[in-house]
Amino acid sequence: MTPEPAFLLHRRPYRETSALVELLTLHHGRVRAVAQGVQRPGSRSRGRLQPFAPLYLTWTGGGELKRLRLIESRGSAALLAGEGLLCGLYANELLTRTLPVELPVAEVFAFYTALLEALPRPDARAAGLRRLEVALLEALDALPRFTTPDGGELDPQSRYVLDAASRAFRPGKPGLDGRTLRLLAAGDWDAPGLAGPAKAVTRAALAPLLGARPLRSRELMAQLAQRRRAGSH
Repeated sequence: MTPEPAFLLHRRPYRETSALVELLTLHHGRVRAVAQGVQRPGSRSRGRLQPFAPLYLTWTGGGELKRLRLIESRGSAALLAGEGLLCGLYANELLTRTLPVELPVAEVFAFYTALLEALPRPDARAAGLRRLEVALLEALDALPRFTTPDGGELDPQSRYVLDAASRAFRPGKPGLDGRTLRLLAAGDWDAPGLAGPAKAVTRAALAPLLGARPLRSRELMAQLAQRRRAGSH
């Protein structure tokens, strides 16, 4: 196969010297594979196969679990720390948990690449995450419909909550007002003043895909916020 642009989403030891890896690839979406020998102390591939590092990969195997062959770097890893690192871990965990194996998601790959460029800049993180979440929801046919469940228009003065079954908005409190939801419907997810509502909508839309098990990265983010609040007193 032609070397495939990819990123490592998750890696864990497998047997004595190998690793089981979850990958995001340009043309094949999420790929699960065995990386043989990468846990050996002298392995050159061990240093390349790291989160947030752009890679070229090839693999073999016709089943769901592939076997990596070529592991080459195609650029420098994003240098992430603190909140930026936690946002990157969230993106990796989100894609690992929600993407079906080998569903082509070129748009998701593009927005993930853009997110890694945005994460070192605090002012760009939220918008980068929302764009990735929206691309993911679109790829999974789970994007909210900015109407009422019966297809009606949203009243700017009323408040609504997302209905998981219909992926539309039904009247409810506290919810979001119809005016804000109409702005989000126009696609301006990172406009000034919409950061909070956009996060609330994507979180509600992603919840059915993630199920009951909480995201570890969200727990770590909450702990970081708590430590910052405690340090400011």
